[in-house]
Amino acid sequence: MDEESISIRARFFGGSTFSDLLARASDNAQLWAAMYRIARLTPEAIRRAGALQGRWHILVVSEDWCGDSVSLLPYMARLEECCGNIDMRITGRDANRDLMDAHLTGTSRSIPVAIVYDAEFRERGWWGPRPGPLQEWVMAEGLALPKPERYRHVRAWYARDRGATVVAELLDIMERLDDSDTAPSG
Repeated sequence: MDEESISIRARFFGGSTFSDLLARASDNAQLWAAMYRIARLTPEAIRRAGALQGRWHILVVSEDWCGDSVSLLPYMARLEECCGNIDMRITGRDANRDLMDAHLTGTSRSIPVAIVYDAEFRERGWWGPRPGPLQEWVMAEGLALPKPERYRHVRAWYARDRGATVVAELLDIMERLDDSDTAPSG
């Protein structure tokens, strides 16, 4: 394992588990707990996760005040729970500027960002900050709306989607890498 992989490994295992996050969440604590209680994976996601080869580590850069994180991380946690070869940790955006700055959305430090590492802690891809269709809407139409109206639309989208898209997009990254040994993508 090279020096960078050792550093990432240490940072990964220094991160919080989802259970730790639930226990210490100060902003939106009740919402975090409620979202986790209702989060379920689709049978298709469970099938796809079960077919993954190798060991996967997902390091999520987030903060507990982030509404997108509240809507997405419970589903990521369920993915980890259903698949013995996926391990997830959460680390703070503000405490990890270098990691965040390496995974910007344009020039923005938008969260959450999920960084996918292989068994040797080599970065193999990353996801964030929102599911593709929602992010496209936000960038094309949503930013023109007043914040309250934009957030209403975003919350409604998350309620309809029930985590299916974030889980599918993360599985897409891992499946693509299962099938080939290509360079990392983001």
